Amino acid sequence: MSSERRPADALAVSMMIVLCMCWGFNQITIKVAAAGISPIMQAGLRSIIATALLLAWAQLRGIPLFRRDGTLAAGMAAGALFAAEFVFIYAGLAHTAASRMVVFVYLAPCLTALGLQWFVPGERLNAWQWTGVMLAFLGVALAFADGFSTAKGSTLIGDAFGAIAAALWAATTVVIRSTRLTSASATKTLFYQLGISALALPLASLLAGEPGIIALTPKVVASLAYQSVIVAFASYLAWFWLLTRYLAGRLAVFSFLTPLFGVAFGVVLLSEPLSAVFLAAALLVGAGIALVNRPAK
Repeated sequence: MSSERRPADALAVSMMIVLCMCWGFNQITIKVAAAGISPIMQAGLRSIIATALLLAWAQLRGIPLFRRDGTLAAGMAAGALFAAEFVFIYAGLAHTAASRMVVFVYLAPCLTALGLQWFVPGERLNAWQWTGVMLAFLGVALAFADGFSTAKGSTLIGDAFGAIAAALWAATTVVIRSTRLTSASATKTLFYQLGISALALPLASLLAGEPGIIALTPKVVASLAYQSVIVAFASYLAWFWLLTRYLAGRLAVFSFLTPLFGVAFGVVLLSEPLSAVFLAAALLVGAGIALVNRPAK
């Protein structure tokens, strides 16, 4: 597979918007499932289920997952980074507000662009594109600014964990683009992520002292099914497919839409309040994405 990547076109933009909607709704399902399954265990169970689905998909499509192709070391590294990201996010939520966590975690697209700038020359952004990245991040920070003014007690540990999770998320993308994984199939790249996290996250849940599975009500099961089938299997497979064809830095900036969609779904489904500040933040994010992905002259 060629290592050349192209800027986002109409297909990539459409797919990224749909993916961000899926990931934004995932924030709602995590809240719902938390009543019956601990957060880290949720992530572990969804990886287990999605791994089984991915194995069936590979078998059906005749995609080799265990053939030697020189990707093992990079794949193991990417999988470990992927699993560690969720551990830090969920562990950090015990020490900081969810709104603060969102802001720190969404440093990731900025760090991704920076890492790609260093390790993948073809992914370098110009000054206007960096301005777009900063605008989009400011939009997310504005949307969740209330969490900084209403936080109680020390949030330093939780905030630090959020920043570490962002760095891990960014590092995962950089590893995929700067190693032999850049020429691997999307299915195999995702297999490394899911397989390792399926083993590591349940163990991390036990070590963290989580109660694990508490009550499997129909809502909890449906929420876990959405996380497993739609998010961890289908949407992540689509995301890694996009990474095999398009410039990762241009795609990563779309992920700023994810927490905004999460808020929007919260307004519609959970009757959460919507402020004028949020609408301004959405405009900033949209403007930032447009700057990063505007066609070169």
